[in-house]
Amino acid sequence: MKTTSPAPKLRTRKSGRGSRRNPKAGTDPKRVRAILAKLDEAYPGVTCALKHRNAFELLIATILSAQCTDIRVNEVTKTLFKKYPTPEALAHANPRELEAEIRPTGFFRNKTKSIQGASKKILEEFKGAVPRTMEQLLTLPGVARKTANVVLGTAFGIASGVVVDTHVMRLSRRLDLTKNSDPKKIEMDLMRIIPQDKWILFSHQLIWHGRRVCQARRPLCLECNLEPLCYSKDKII
Repeated sequence: MKTTSPAPKLRTRKSGRGSRRNPKAGTDPKRVRAILAKLDEAYPGVTCALKHRNAFELLIATILSAQCTDIRVNEVTKTLFKKYPTPEALAHANPRELEAEIRPTGFFRNKTKSIQGASKKILEEFKGAVPRTMEQLLTLPGVARKTANVVLGTAFGIASGVVVDTHVMRLSRRLDLTKNSDPKKIEMDLMRIIPQDKWILFSHQLIWHGRRVCQARRPLCLECNLEPLCYSKDKII
């Protein structure tokens, strides 16, 4: 690695504490354990913000959450699940009526196709029950690894991977836990450094932290208990 002279102190409010020559930087096991401990302090019992009563409702809510806030999804599913409470009901729903129901979540035509396609496949191939393996879930229309991990982790308590949404992507990079930008590669990086028994909770913790504190445009670094461990160039101190 090429060495460079120390960078001058920045006069702006944005600054990065330390550098990558810091012995505790990146994925050093001690640093990772410290990050996990800080997340446990701040978010000891958080879970998925999508409201649901069963695995099927969680699956549908997660499909709807693409490019949409959980708050908006919860508003939509409050009436959606009363009208269409089962895979049968959604599979045989009038597509135009379903589109109208989920329109506030955006991309409503594609989401309607995914929801009805997933519901039909669950009925035809999985006896009406949401499958419990990654391989089977990935065969459902509209389901990729993120959605499958949400369902497996939250509904069934199965740690098959790490949920990587926009918050997890942003925070993982800011915390230097990965240098990748592809969600699948980020997930693999996180699975290598985070203990498997922490995969489910860790995802929820990063998502909550990303919403409340480590926001995209203006992170609230003065309120962040991870600030001493963070040397992101995006820091605002």
